[in-house]
Amino acid sequence: MKALITLLLLVSLLSSCASSINTEQHLFILSGQSNMVQMDPEITFRPKLESEFGKDNVTIVKYAKGAQPISRWINNWQAEDGTSPEDSGDLYDRLMTKVQTALKHKRYDTVTFVWMQGERDARKEHGGVYASSLLALYQQLSSDLNRTDINFIIGRLSDFGLQKQNYSDWGKVRQAQVHVATQHPRGAWINTDDLNDGINKKGKNISNDLHMSFDGYKILGNRYAEKAIKLIENNR
Repeated sequence: MKALITLLLLVSLLSSCASSINTEQHLFILSGQSNMVQMDPEITFRPKLESEFGKDNVTIVKYAKGAQPISRWINNWQAEDGTSPEDSGDLYDRLMTKVQTALKHKRYDTVTFVWMQGERDARKEHGGVYASSLLALYQQLSSDLNRTDINFIIGRLSDFGLQKQNYSDWGKVRQAQVHVATQHPRGAWINTDDLNDGINKKGKNISNDLHMSFDGYKILGNRYAEKAIKLIENNR
């Protein structure tokens, strides 16, 4: 009899824990430049997350703009020479307007920031400050949301610009992305080197392109979702 009572209590406890997990609310903030613009989260990113957490428990906010440097997401950003552009932080403000709208409707148990950017900084030779810029962006978001538990997933630049002279800091930006992701306690990164070959959205065959193929964007969304799920599970 005691064994039966113990078993019933255990089942009840497990059921209660599962119910709590299934009602957790998860916010995913997506931003970056052109490769984030072209990734449609509704195709693979949202379906995988909803399959894991439940359809009513996933909120996605996305704001991205092509060909933009990270400085437009960071207030008072400075280059290595100390200069700061006039439009510093303006795209971040637009992103946060959408985030604040989402925050009005729900309280979120987890927040995950998903980033795909860096091509512009590689071309403008800002690789030397890219790591510190990423950390500044994360800290800025954490401060504005008043949270210390935001997950951070970085899509590493593909291999497109490694051998191109007009993208002299491509390797530096890639290294900075991996460094920040691996050193951050809530960070992760995904590989995109295999996503820029094949047929693009216009039906054109591409090879080692700046942008990803049609299937590449689907895989990108799936990889982001897999990393997000793993980070959330590991930090419960």
